[in-house]
Amino acid sequence: MLVVVTIIGLFIALVGPSLFKNADRAKVTAARTQLDNFMTALGSYKLDTGTFPTTEQGLKALREKPADLEQWAGPYLPKDVPKDPWDHDYVYKFPGDHGDEPDIISLGADGQPGGEGFNADIFSWKNR
Repeated sequence: MLVVVTIIGLFIALVGPSLFKNADRAKVTAARTQLDNFMTALGSYKLDTGTFPTTEQGLKALREKPADLEQWAGPYLPKDVPKDPWDHDYVYKFPGDHGDEPDIISLGADGQPGGEGFNADIFSWKNR
C-alpha cells in the first residue's frame, strides 16, 4: 500500500506542473479567442451604428442598447460580456491608441498592467 501511495505521489509531482502549464496556455488561448469575438461583434455594431462604443459605454454596449442610439440592432453578443479567463474585467478604450479600432486588453493572470509569461497583457491589436 505504501509503495502505491509513493508511486502516485511521484506521478503527481512529475506530471502536475505540466498540467498547470497547459491550463495557463489554455487560458491565454481563451482570452485571445474572446478578444477576436469582441472585435467581430464590434464590427457588426459599427456597421449598424456608424461608430464603435465609447470608452464609457464599453463592451456592455454590445449587449445593452446605449441611450440615444437609434440604429442599434443588437444584442451583438449571445451572452453577457464575460470576464477574462482569470476572472478580471477586460479593459476597453475607444478611441484606441493603436489604429482606428478600439483597444481591448486582458491584463493576464496577475490582473495588473505589464507582466511577463502568463502575467503578460493580451492585446486586441496584437492578436490578429
